[in-house]
Formats: sequence, C-alpha cells, structure tokens
Amino acid sequence: MEDSNVEASATPASTHSWQSFLVRKLPYIALLALTIGGVAFTSIANTPLIRYWEILAVLTGLLCIFTAWPHYDGQGRLQLILRQSAHWLAIIVAMRIVLMPGIQTMFTGPATGYALLLILALGTFLAGLNISLELCVLGLVMAAAVPAMLWLKQTALLAVLIGAAGVALFAVLWRRK
Repeated sequence: MEDSNVEASATPASTHSWQSFLVRKLPYIALLALTIGGVAFTSIANTPLIRYWEILAVLTGLLCIFTAWPHYDGQGRLQLILRQSAHWLAIIVAMRIVLMPGIQTMFTGPATGYALLLILALGTFLAGLNISLELCVLGLVMAAAVPAMLWLKQTALLAVLIGAAGVALFAVLWRRK
C-alpha cells in the first residue's frame, strides 16, 4: 500500500520536472523546429528561403544573448550585445555573399538553401562555444539536417521506384491469372 502512495506522489513531481525542462529548452526546440521546417520547405519547393534564413539568424542571435544574459552584468552585458551583434552580422554578410548573382549562377535553388543553412549552423555552433552547450548541439543538429534531408530525398525516390516496380510486378502477375 505504501508503494502505491510513493508512485502516486512521484508521478506529479516527475511530470513537473519534465515540463520545467521543456519550458527551459523551448527556445532551442522552437529554433530547431523552424530550422527543420525551413529545410523541408527548401527541399520540397526547390527554392531557397532567403529572408527566412536571415530572420532565423537574427532570432538565433537573440537566443544567444538571452541565454548568456544572466551570466553578465552592466558593462559585460553591453559587450555581450556588441559581440553577438558583430558575430551574427558576419553570418548574415556571409549569407548575402552566397546570394550574390555571380555565385547564384553556380547554385540551384535547394543548394542555395542548404548553403545558407550550413552558414547558420556554423554560426550557431561557434556562438555556442562561448555561450552554452545547447547552442553547440543546436548548431550540430542544424548542420546534420542538410545531409539528412538529401538522404531522405534519395531514400524517398528509391522507395517510390521500389513501390512502382512492386506495382508493375503485381500487375504482370495479376494479368497472368
């Protein structure tokens, strides 16, 4: 009987700690969801989301400041804002260089989107080295999204081809009866 009371009292506490964890990680989860959504749209639409990646870079910069803010005071906070602004401005400039007309002639729409994502991922990872492990991990996951999407695209094509071959084989066998 005591065991059931212990289990009943432990469940709300573990639920609360899980919810607390999710609330603390919500900005990272939201940024990851926006990244995956952007990669998926770029992959499906075959066009780069130029403004989307730039806005995501600004949001990531704000997340970096928000994450590090409690660890600084007064003058340190001003330096944090200036350093992160310079860092993310450099990332946006790198994105803009990829979008220059001379360079765009060498890229397809999806390739441009993937290049912009890789620049954003690199910026996130490098900012995380100075701020938090979560940002480093987010940058690595963003970078891993590019080959993952390419692999999924190839896998989906392979699955369609196998499915089509299966349907054709079924149709041939069905006709023989």
